[in-house]
Amino acid sequence: MENNKKYGVPLYSAGWVRNKVKGKAKIQDQDQDGDPDRSSGELSNAESQNYVVLAGGGGEGRSGIPNAVFIVLFDSATNALSNDPVARLVTHSDLPYRMAVHPGGDGVVCSFPNRCRYAQRNSVKIMIASSLLDFLDSYVGQQLALAFNYEGSALAAGGEDGKLRVFNWPGMDIILNEADAHKSVKDVDFSPDGKYLVSLGNSGPAKVWDVTSEKGPVSLPKENDEVFCSCRFSKGNDMNRVLYIAAVTGRGGSIVTWDTKTWKRIGSKTVVRDTISAFSVSPDGKLLAWALASVSLDSSARVTLIEEKNKTGTRLP
Repeated sequence: MENNKKYGVPLYSAGWVRNKVKGKAKIQDQDQDGDPDRSSGELSNAESQNYVVLAGGGGEGRSGIPNAVFIVLFDSATNALSNDPVARLVTHSDLPYRMAVHPGGDGVVCSFPNRCRYAQRNSVKIMIASSLLDFLDSYVGQQLALAFNYEGSALAAGGEDGKLRVFNWPGMDIILNEADAHKSVKDVDFSPDGKYLVSLGNSGPAKVWDVTSEKGPVSLPKENDEVFCSCRFSKGNDMNRVLYIAAVTGRGGSIVTWDTKTWKRIGSKTVVRDTISAFSVSPDGKLLAWALASVSLDSSARVTLIEEKNKTGTRLP
């Protein structure tokens, strides 16, 4: 196993899920109705593994590339991803473009072109539970960004039409309602304490919203040729928490870090030559997982260790 893997589909979303498996994990495939297609293979020592959820596919056309949400194993001891998914949910013609993993590890909210669905997780097995979120489309159109807060009590949704909303979970009452947050909302993420929500648009600066007050957002400007594409707060209990923003530049994909106390830029580091299409921070704050897009309609997933912080904050290897 290696920490950089291709799984045969373009990847648009990545997330970490807490391990609920004991003993050995079996590979399990399903279709969108929850019917298993096949089960083969075993991976030992599942109790010590981390899991990464990935989503993507070839879309509605006849590319031959399936649309799916799947789980892969990451072995932190060997710094390696599994060669094959341990679970896969086939979504047929629906492309799972964005998703949010519930912090409790029990399910995933997926955004499809015409609806949102909630996929409930049972061990490493995934199944569509209900059309719980179908009504979201009537509120904000197609969802291009989804995120739970750290406690799992709130869900943020950013629409293609630029609307940004925060709902309590699972009641779905509106907490925050911004009709013109961006021209189109690309990504969102909550700070670990749930006070702040960062949002990205297709262009321009990132914005940080105080969910607990009516203050206007703080703008985080880009530099030179940067185009912001994904955002994640660091996790854990450190006093020196940072905000990570993945950016596309002429040199490739880079990670920009920001101080969450002053909202000042700490630095930027190019990490890959390709475009970062999605990334996520592990629940313990020690690992970054990202997916890379390519012109060949294939993508790779990679996990990297976040180095110990120095005086200026957390560093990337």
